[in-house]
Formats: sequence, C-alpha cells, structure tokens
Amino acid sequence: MPTFMVTTPGRRYPAVVEHGVLDRLGEYLPANSGKTFVVTTPDVWQHHAARLARGLAGRSHEILMFAGGEERKRLASVEALAEEMVARGGDRSSVVLAFGGGIVNDVGGFLAAIFMRGVSVIQLPTTLLAQVDAGLGGKTAVNLEAGKNLVGAFHQPLAVLIDPEVLGTLPEREYRAGLFEVIKYAVISSPSLFELLESRRTEVLAREAGVVEQMLAESVKIKAEVVSADERESDLRRILNFGHTFGHALEAETGYARFLHGEAVGFGMRAAVLLAERIGCLAAADAARILKLLAAYGPIPSLDGISAQALLFRLPSDKKTVRGEVHFVLPEGIGRVRIVSGLDDRAVRAAIEAALQ
Repeated sequence: MPTFMVTTPGRRYPAVVEHGVLDRLGEYLPANSGKTFVVTTPDVWQHHAARLARGLAGRSHEILMFAGGEERKRLASVEALAEEMVARGGDRSSVVLAFGGGIVNDVGGFLAAIFMRGVSVIQLPTTLLAQVDAGLGGKTAVNLEAGKNLVGAFHQPLAVLIDPEVLGTLPEREYRAGLFEVIKYAVISSPSLFELLESRRTEVLAREAGVVEQMLAESVKIKAEVVSADERESDLRRILNFGHTFGHALEAETGYARFLHGEAVGFGMRAAVLLAERIGCLAAADAARILKLLAAYGPIPSLDGISAQALLFRLPSDKKTVRGEVHFVLPEGIGRVRIVSGLDDRAVRAAIEAALQ
C-alpha cells in the first residue's frame, strides 16, 4: 500500500498507509531521542497495547492515559498530561506518540507542540476519521466553551502511520462517523471516490479490506497534497473545512457530548449543500446526489431540540471567521468547492432549518 509524502516549509514526512505498519513503529523513532510518551485512551490501550509494544521492539515507554471525549479536549487535560511528563522525566529530547482517535491526535499533537516549547510527535491514528483527517496535517488544538479547536498550534509530526488493521475493533457508530469525512474528500476533490461510495455501499459498511484501502489511500492522498500546498490554512487548505463550519457550531451548541465529530460534519455538509443550492452555487441534481449519499451512510443522531437561531449565533465564533465575516466552503459540483463569504443571514438560517428537519 502507498506512502504519501507531506512537504511543508519546516518538515518533510511520510504518511504511510500499510497493513501492519504499527509493527514497524520503531523504525520511525529518532535514534537519539529521549523518553517515549504514549498518549492514549483506555479503550485503545485495551485493544492494541500488545501491537504497540511489538512496534517499539522493547524500547521503554511511558503511558499517559487520557480519558477521551470532546468534552475533555480542553486545556486542563493538556496541562495534566504535561505535568505527568515532567514528573516522569520528560525533556526536550522526548517523543510523544499520539495513539488513538482524532481527539487523541489533536490533544497529543498539541501537547507535543507546547511541551518544552516543542518536542517531536508521531501520529498513530486508530479510527477511520483520524486516519483520513485528524492524524494528518499538523493541526493540533483543544476546545473552548465558546467553540471548537479555538486554542491550538501547527506542529507537523515526524510521521503518520496508518494501519487499516486497527479499524477492525472500531465500534459501528465510530466507523460510520469516519465515513462522513471520507464523503467530504469525495465532494471536495474526487468524483471517483464519490462513485465508489455510491456503488459499493455494502462493501464499505462491511469494511471489506479492498474498499477500505481505496478509501484510505484516496483520502490521505488528497489531504497530503492540500497540506503540502498550504500548511497553515491561508487559502487552499480551507477547502478541507467543508461541513465543519456548521458542524462545529452543532458540537459547541450541544456541549461536545451529543454528537461524534464525524456526525456533526455530516450534518454540516448537509447544511452546506442546502445553502449552496439555495444561493445558486450548486445544481439541484448534484445537491440531491450528495444528500442521498449522506443519508446512505447515516444515521446522524436525533437533532430534536436544536434551534437554527442558536446555531446561526454560533457561526461567528468559528475559527475560520475573518474580521467578523463567516466563510463557508460550498460545493459547486461533485469534486469542486469554493469559499463564499458575505451571505445573508436569512439564507444561512433557512439552510440550517432545512438541515435540521
């Protein structure tokens, strides 16, 4: 399976998509590094501790257990993990292994970015969402009560090791949540991936190995290319936020406890498609096709009791807002999106109301 290189001004590193790559983890650790700290969650450790130990080939390591959950993805958690690193002898030569889903990749990466003003990190994503998105690209962050991922840093890893084998232990809801991120890549950049998701739904949901490998490879390829072209989200990289502006508002409004991130992005894509159609950016036929695909890979948990006005109020707190103006990533067709700002609140609210129904 393929390796994709991510090239940024400060670092060039591999994103390796390979069965069993975790067994070769030791090959990616710097020879002269200090203590190795593994940031993980109890469920991931229960399923995959033995595999990580094999990959480290006897190298000593410290486990930093994080309880997980969006509601705990906060500065207080990072501070507690940093205190543990100090207590266990961490220093500027230490390496952090972020071994878990997207929340762990964000928290572990942010911990590495700020500990001793920056130590090395290797991303080891274990969920589908993390393997195609959160683990790759160097964006690290935690949440504020005001909004999602509002405190963070760009901190590129030494490597991203994506092992499809770990997806076998993923709960069904987590797997489906990750599929929404795969749909995102299809809509923004890959008609062929979109067609695969349309035509091979049964195999996708059954986690058939060949289909999963195709989804992973195409998604990682797109993200690696976008990050290499625009590391710090100044222009092109913003297309990766398709579905996220509305999705982040939904997560913040529900206290980060009701929806998985991928589910919120699924809702956000639905709202973005409806908005794009409403303002004449997207043809009705393409809108219907995207909405049908989103429904095919649901369900999104109940949206009962959520106010369109409340979500509209949340939008300006999104980190993609510039000078008070909300920027939306809207599809123009399958495989093409554009960034739009200056939209009338009435059109945005109407799209949210339609998406909530």
